[in-house]
Amino acid sequence: MQETSEERILNFVLSLYKDGLKQFDNYEDFNSVQIITPSKKGNVGTRELNKKIQELINPKDIKKEEKSIGAFTFREGDSVMQIKNNYDIAWEQNGEISSGIFNGEMGTITKISNISESVEVDYDGKIVTYAFSELDQIEHSYAITVHKSQGSEFDVVILPIVRSAPMLLTRNLLYTAITRAKKLLIVVGNKEIIKFMINNTDSKVRNTGLKYKLEVI
Repeated sequence: MQETSEERILNFVLSLYKDGLKQFDNYEDFNSVQIITPSKKGNVGTRELNKKIQELINPKDIKKEEKSIGAFTFREGDSVMQIKNNYDIAWEQNGEISSGIFNGEMGTITKISNISESVEVDYDGKIVTYAFSELDQIEHSYAITVHKSQGSEFDVVILPIVRSAPMLLTRNLLYTAITRAKKLLIVVGNKEIIKFMINNTDSKVRNTGLKYKLEVI
């Protein structure tokens, strides 16, 4: 979808996410829809998108408990992601109790208790309870960065592309975002920026001592 205005890109993405997929014949077959964006910042970064989408599909409701942490508000029904490895946190699934929730796992907030000061998240059947003091481990995941999407796949990916720092507009990043989609990819943005990404093959130099260690062994 060719568009240059960030405001129009934002509004188009929000419209697509809410009910715009009905224009596609097989929209009823889509079980997962994910917005993936290069940056956290800006009008179409994850922070702004998550705030707008929460207002759109899971607004404030007297029937839903919520907990505010800084500028963010977690609400029952919100989509969230674990953003750091936690090998010790307990979870329960069908009577089985184990531990470990890892960076990139996505779930839904099912219960918030201001009495016990806890938030319950369902990670595909694994139920985890966070104390309010542990909420720095999760963030909203209606929209996620390309970096956080690595290793995951979704039926539908909505990918907004706007002008940003060149280090975020690379061929590798574009490839990663595109290959997250299993059935449908919708790119909303400026074709010239996409061309720039295709031609921008710069990548970070990674220094490692692995070669030396292998030779020593």
